[in-house]
Amino acid sequence: MSYVYVKDSEGYVFKKLKSEVCKGEKIITEKAYRKASGLATYEKEFGHGGARENAGRKPKYSKPLTIQMRVTQEEKEFLAYARENGLSFASLMKTDF
Repeated sequence: MSYVYVKDSEGYVFKKLKSEVCKGEKIITEKAYRKASGLATYEKEFGHGGARENAGRKPKYSKPLTIQMRVTQEEKEFLAYARENGLSFASLMKTDF
């Protein structure tokens, strides 16, 4: 499988298999392909043949979110007591009328 660089009648450039080249396409050099596609400029700007360092996607959150609530001292003590004694909020909210 040998690839060649081609330019179509509208000026677009592609890298194709040699067997897939159509009638209206002209075979060009790799240098001409890189210039026409913008790859040469891209490599020239960033110097190392790729995007700038750390340009990829980043995780949205590096660590889990911390939720902060403003509560009174009394509410804070109740929450601490409920945690220590294993109180379930769902069971406290069940009411039979």
